[in-house]
Formats: sequence, C-alpha cells, structure tokens
Amino acid sequence: MPPPNSDPNPRRAIVAESVRGPWTYLRRAFKSAYYPLYGIWYFLRRPYFYPLFVGRLLPLSIISLLVYFILFTFAFLPQLAFLAIFHGWAGAWINATVLVLGEGLVVIQGIFEGFFVDECRVDVFDATMIERGFTDLIAPQRILFPDAPTPVKMLGKPTTRAEYQPWSLTQIAELIFFLPLNLIPYVGTPAFIMITGARLGKLSHYRWFKLRGLDKKAMKRELNLKAWEYLWFGTVAMVLELIPILNFFFLLTSTAGAALWAADMEARSRIRVGRPITAEDQAARQDAAEPVYHDDPV
Repeated sequence: MPPPNSDPNPRRAIVAESVRGPWTYLRRAFKSAYYPLYGIWYFLRRPYFYPLFVGRLLPLSIISLLVYFILFTFAFLPQLAFLAIFHGWAGAWINATVLVLGEGLVVIQGIFEGFFVDECRVDVFDATMIERGFTDLIAPQRILFPDAPTPVKMLGKPTTRAEYQPWSLTQIAELIFFLPLNLIPYVGTPAFIMITGARLGKLSHYRWFKLRGLDKKAMKRELNLKAWEYLWFGTVAMVLELIPILNFFFLLTSTAGAALWAADMEARSRIRVGRPITAEDQAARQDAAEPVYHDDPV
C-alpha cells in the first residue's frame, strides 16, 4: 500500500521532480542576481549615501575615465584587429571591448580600489545593516552615535579592523590570468565574467562574516553552502563594475546590495536566543531529521 502522500502516478512524480530541481537552481540564481540591481535602487533612494560617493569616489571616477581613455585610444584598435582574425569583426568588437575594460579594471583595482575605496564600502555596508535593524551587529565593531539623524551619520570610527573585503594581489593576479579567456570565440568573454564574478561574489559578504565573528573554517563552509548564489551575485556585480566611469558608483551600489542580501539572511536565521544560524548549524540540519533548535538558557 503506497504512503498516503505519494503520487499514484510514478511517471508524473518523476517528471515533477526533474522539473523541480532545475527550477530551484534557476530561482536561486535569479534571486541572488537581483541584489546588485536592488542595491542601485536602494542607494539612489537614500540621499544620505550621496556624500560618500561625491566626497570620496567622484575624483577617482574622473581618474578612471582617464585610464579608460588612454586604453581605448592606444590599446583597443590593435587588440580589435588581432581578435578579428579569429572571431570575425562582429565578435571581435565585443571581445575587444570586454578585454580593454578588464585591463582597465586591473589597473584601477591595483592603484585605487584597495587603498581608497574599501573604507567607503564598509560605511555603506554598515549603514545599510543599521537601517535594516541590525545595529547590534555593528555596535561591537565601531563607535556609534545613536541620536544621529541618518545611519551614515551614526557611524563613528571602527574599534576593530574594518574591511569590506581584503585587498590581495591574488585577486588582481586572477584578473590578469583570466583576461586571455576573451581571446576565445563566443564562450571566452562570458567565461571570464563568470569566473572572476564567482570570486567577487564570495568576497561580497566578507564584512558580514567578520561582524558575526566567523573564523576562516566557518567562513569557508558558509561560502560552500551558497556557492551557486555567490556566482550569480558576483557575475552581475562584475558586469556593473566593468562599466567605465560608473564603476566606482556601482561598487557602492553592489555593496548596498550585498548588505541587503545579508540583512535578509540574517533576519531569516535569527532565532529566540538572538544569534544567527552558522554553517555548523546548517550542516547539522542537513544531517538531522529535525530542524536545529537552540534552547534559551535563561
């Protein structure tokens, strides 16, 4: 006798399961890819973020315009001619453009991003988390002014080391290493954006992990649990970051998007004792038949 909840038609059940799996992955991809775009809307609708961009990053945006102007003036046409031999003129225009934009990104990241932008991104991330109601995560990490009129003005000096994402030569080396993918017809440019975007996505919640006090092992487990989501978040963020002149602006909006995503996950994971479910809890949940439960010791 079949279980009461089983489908009497086994073939229909198999078809439903085969559809449900890909649809779940597609839904997760769209949801995570949405957050960098949501961050643009969120940032633009909150004028208290504007001074962070105008005061700190607008001058760098002008300098980035100069970098791209030099690259497109002297490097674009030779690379376009070379790629046209293998791709034809139509494909060469796309691949050469992405190749030069990637070269500009390497220069900009190497010179500016790690030294001048990270502090600004920390402020955007922390202010967004405060606005979404997670002041308790930020308070142990920096001085706050609770009576300030906006989340940005609430932010004082960090009391511990504050990084949105760690600056490393490895990330820049990977950008340089994968740039030649753009020489491959058709699949090379999407592969370059997705591979570099995967790392970008994984770095997007480095600040959130640190706020929660995760060590490297716990952080790695969290990243593995959501590797698919970080791939698509990072891919969209990478496309935005490749846009000349506006790339510094999109760095901030993608940071806001990462904070909104973190806030949503934090809200879902909070339970009675008031702490988030960690990667260890997630692993235990997968091994156990019952959901993770934390009793209130008080």
